[in-house]
Amino acid sequence: MFLSFWISVFFAVFLFGDLPSIYVSKNFLIGIFVSSATLMLGGFFDDKYRIRPVLQIVPPIIACLAIIASGVGVEFVTNPIGEGVVHLDLVQWHFADFFGKPLHFVLFADIFTFVWLMGMMFTTKLLDGLDGLVSGITTIGAFILFALSLTDKTYQPDVSLISIILAGAFAGFLIFNAHPAKIFLGEGGSLFAGFMLGVVAIISGGKVATALLIMGVPILDVAWVIFRRMFLERRSIGKGDSKHLHFRLLTAGLTHRQSVFLLWGLSALFGVASLFMQTQGKVYCLAVLVLVTLILGIWTTKRSKSLLDRH
Repeated sequence: MFLSFWISVFFAVFLFGDLPSIYVSKNFLIGIFVSSATLMLGGFFDDKYRIRPVLQIVPPIIACLAIIASGVGVEFVTNPIGEGVVHLDLVQWHFADFFGKPLHFVLFADIFTFVWLMGMMFTTKLLDGLDGLVSGITTIGAFILFALSLTDKTYQPDVSLISIILAGAFAGFLIFNAHPAKIFLGEGGSLFAGFMLGVVAIISGGKVATALLIMGVPILDVAWVIFRRMFLERRSIGKGDSKHLHFRLLTAGLTHRQSVFLLWGLSALFGVASLFMQTQGKVYCLAVLVLVTLILGIWTTKRSKSLLDRH
């Protein structure tokens, strides 16, 4: 996926001489390449040598810092409870020059970007428990961001090109990763998936709400898992278990493919809905998504107990 994505991107850059718009600069591409290569390298060493959980976080942190240093960030977000926007670039400091280019630390924008990308990466990392689940959701998400970037309101041809290349890379991988899988994402691949969705959401003009709707169910599941491990079970959040929603769907009686198709369908449904909504509508849609996730969680718990009692 990494190679197919970047070979296609470099081919497009050489073909056009530059990407056909101003939203994805060469600095952005360099930053994205360095960051994703760092994830691949870290993933390789983790898959081969089983790096300790405390060290697994290092490559994602380096990737986030590299992408922020390249200038990728969220300068403002649309006010979800009113009109106008909330600016995140009001507090900033110049701290260095890199090849004649000034580097700034933009307090709220950089912190938001860091938290957003780390959250997206670890969502896809922890979601990677069923064959084809992450690669399918990434394909769906990239296609939706592709469609969004071609609407009259946003029209960003360079972002659409990056998005469709990302969708193609993961769709090609999905052919061999669908159940029963012949190849797997691994640490680097699962992190790369969330990282790229998170980056495309940012460079497409802060389409964070759309990405949240696409990834909403997995994000809420990961948030609950972290809360449960830290505060209810009081154990390390890095120690895995089989209590993720996608595993509970299996214990509730769904087949592997039914579980994957259900989660794909929810991502596609809420993602497509976001194409036709303004900010206020997306907030309501997020509320519905939370409700759907709660219903799924309650149903899987009760269903699993019912099946266990029968046996």
